Amino acid sequence: MQVDFYHLTRDPAERVLPLLAERTLALGQRMLVLSSDAAHRQALSTALWSLKPDSFLAHGEIDGPNPQVQPILLADRVEPANGARFIALADGQWRDEALGFDRVFLLFGEATIADARKAWVALGERKGLERHYWKQDGGKWVEQTPGKRQDAREP
Repeated sequence: MQVDFYHLTRDPAERVLPLLAERTLALGQRMLVLSSDAAHRQALSTALWSLKPDSFLAHGEIDGPNPQVQPILLADRVEPANGARFIALADGQWRDEALGFDRVFLLFGEATIADARKAWVALGERKGLERHYWKQDGGKWVEQTPGKRQDAREP
């Protein structure tokens, strides 16, 4: 299992999530996107429809019609009705239920950094779990390790 911590220092989750969702779909996977706030889920939905003018990322709400067919499912709870094995915690709040997925994306900013730090430490004690910490550096994501910068890439 892999957990990717995305420290949002420049762009909000609404700009980053569509890029992660696009890569998830390219891998042939489905994604569950979590946010406890309905307005935030609506903003994420809008971003999935309109981030790129020439395309959109098909998605739906967990309480909407046919959630099981949605490649990307927006939800307020950990319930992968679409069979997702990837989960994005778009509101920056760690949930232990995410450990049941193959890959987790924790998107957090300054308001939720304390929760992300606690999750980082707690997850470091788990066997079979790979953690990565990414921080925005200009227009690229740079993997951070103690005292060393590694890999710059798009999300």
